[in-house]
Amino acid sequence: MIKRSEVQQAQQRAAAMLQRAGIALTPKEVSEIEVAELGLGELERTGLELVVYVNTDRYCAKEIILFPRQTCPEHRHPTVAGQPGKMETFRCRFGRVFLNVAGAPTPPAERLARPPAGSEAYYTVFHEIVLNPGDQYTIPPNTLHWFQAGDEGAIVSEFSSTSRDEADVFTDPRIKRIPEIVED
Repeated sequence: MIKRSEVQQAQQRAAAMLQRAGIALTPKEVSEIEVAELGLGELERTGLELVVYVNTDRYCAKEIILFPRQTCPEHRHPTVAGQPGKMETFRCRFGRVFLNVAGAPTPPAERLARPPAGSEAYYTVFHEIVLNPGDQYTIPPNTLHWFQAGDEGAIVSEFSSTSRDEADVFTDPRIKRIPEIVED
C-alpha cells in the first residue's frame, strides 16, 4: 500500500531522472508514470517506476526507472491464455543495471547486485549481467530474472512482446504486482 502523495513524489523523481537523461515526456506521461511499490512498503529498496508508451496485443515499449540501488524482484513472465510469456529486451539508457538471470552463477565476490536485506530467500538466480548505457540483453519468455540499479539509479528502455504485468509470477509470495494506492 502506498499513499497518493508518495506516488506523486516518486513520479516527479522519476520524471527528473528521465529529463536528466535527455528523455522527454509530455505532462500527461509524467502524470501517468506507474509507481510499482509491490505491496512491500519499501519503494526505495524494492519496486520500480514505469512509463508505458505502447502496449498492444503484438508489442510493448516502456521506460523503466530505478532509483539508486532500487531492485525489481525476481519474477518470470509465464504463458497466458495459450500465448507465450513476454520476451523482453532491456537497453540501458542511464546509470548501470545489474541484471540477474538463470544460468551459471556469478561468484558471490564478483556480484554487484545484492538482494534487499530480509528478502534474500526470494532470490534464486545469480548469473549477473552488467548493463551500461548502450548495452542490451534479451530475456526469453518464462525466464526467472531480477535487476537492480547502481548507485546513481538507472533508466532502461524495454522493448517486448505484449506485457501482462498482472500475470507476472514473483518468487516472493508477499508481492502484489498491481499497487494499492490510498489517499492521504
